[in-house]
Amino acid sequence: MAFDPVTDYPLGRRRPELVRTPSGTPLEAVTLDAAREGRLVASDMRATAETLRLQAEVARAAGRAQLAEGLERAAELTGLDDDELLAVYTALRPRRSTAAELEEWAARLDNRGAGRNAAFVREALGAYRERSLLADV
Repeated sequence: MAFDPVTDYPLGRRRPELVRTPSGTPLEAVTLDAAREGRLVASDMRATAETLRLQAEVARAAGRAQLAEGLERAAELTGLDDDELLAVYTALRPRRSTAAELEEWAARLDNRGAGRNAAFVREALGAYRERSLLADV
C-alpha cells in the first residue's frame, strides 16, 4: 500500500509497519519491557532517515514547508556519527569558524550525500560574512 502523507498520519498509529529503528527493530517491538530486558540499544531510540523523510512528506502535505525542509536536513544527518554532528553544530556557532572552515564543512557534507545541509552551511557562511560573525584568522 502506497504512503499517503495525509491519511497515514500519525505514522505510529496508522502505519506503524513503516517505522523501524536504525537496527531494523519494528516500532511495535520498541517497548519499555524490551528496553528493561536489554533487547534494545540506545541507537534504537533514534529516528531513521526514512522515518524523517516520511515525516517531511506529512509536514509538506500540511503546508509546513519549513518544517519539512528541517526534517529532510535531519534525515541527511542520520549518516553522521555523534562526534561529527557535534563538530558541525560547534562550527556553526557565531565566531567559531573561518569562511574556509565553513566551506570545508559544506564540502564534507556534500561528499557525504548531505547536500541540503551543505547548502545550509553555505547560507550560514553568507549570513556570517554579512554580519561579521566569522572567526578572526
